[in-house]
Amino acid sequence: MHAVHTASDSPSRPPLLEFRDVTVMKGPKKLLDSLTVTIQEGEHLAILGPNGAGKSSFIKAITRDHYPLRGEGVRFRVCGKDVWHVSDLRSHFGIVSNELQYTFTREITGRDVVLSGFFSSIGLWWNEATPEMEQKTDEVLRFLEITHLADRLVTTMSSGEARRFLIGRALVHDPKALILDEPTSSLDLHALHTFRATLRKIAQAGTGIIMVTHMLSDIIPETSRIILMKDGRFCGDGPKAKMLTDERIGGHFGVPLHIREEDGWYYATGY
Repeated sequence: MHAVHTASDSPSRPPLLEFRDVTVMKGPKKLLDSLTVTIQEGEHLAILGPNGAGKSSFIKAITRDHYPLRGEGVRFRVCGKDVWHVSDLRSHFGIVSNELQYTFTREITGRDVVLSGFFSSIGLWWNEATPEMEQKTDEVLRFLEITHLADRLVTTMSSGEARRFLIGRALVHDPKALILDEPTSSLDLHALHTFRATLRKIAQAGTGIIMVTHMLSDIIPETSRIILMKDGRFCGDGPKAKMLTDERIGGHFGVPLHIREEDGWYYATGY
């Protein structure tokens, strides 16, 4: 669908994301607590933590829905830049979330869902797509293998079908990373199988995958890095095989469990 880039392709390229001592408050509540992380373009990683860990707040910090407290040494950069026009910044990331899917559950065709990504809108409304936008939409629909569903209304689709159109909406700008917030809730086994295959195809085509989840089974085999998050903090960061162990994950979630690996997929049992 587009040129493949990996984190090692250009050593001089600035990181996709560089946070240092990022703290976010909402009233008296600390949503993010002194986060420090660097993510390279083309990386496939998962941020793993229980509900309430701050994972969604981290995403909102990436998209500038949340801003950090000022302080000496605080760094809040995307692609080497501190200051962004928000619309330009958000075109660098494709966001897929349950909240967004709920917003799009209305009488909009799948094709219009994808086209609306060019306008950051819910449907097209008064926006008029250019021939170039139409061409790119057709390319994305073919890539995701959903052309046959393009004229259906979202209200008549299954959750899995609608999720694939949201991914299409996120991909129209060829983002540097696709960010997925708890992406598999409400998916049945067939939809889950299709969704996983879609994510693997996107990862293998060169778009970075940042998976935010509390489920080990969401983590695709292409993922190489795991960040553990709890209470608004990052409390572990390393290679997948090192991080996904009985001791680390059991301690992180506070339950006794056993982790098994099968063909690159990880599963937790015994809890």
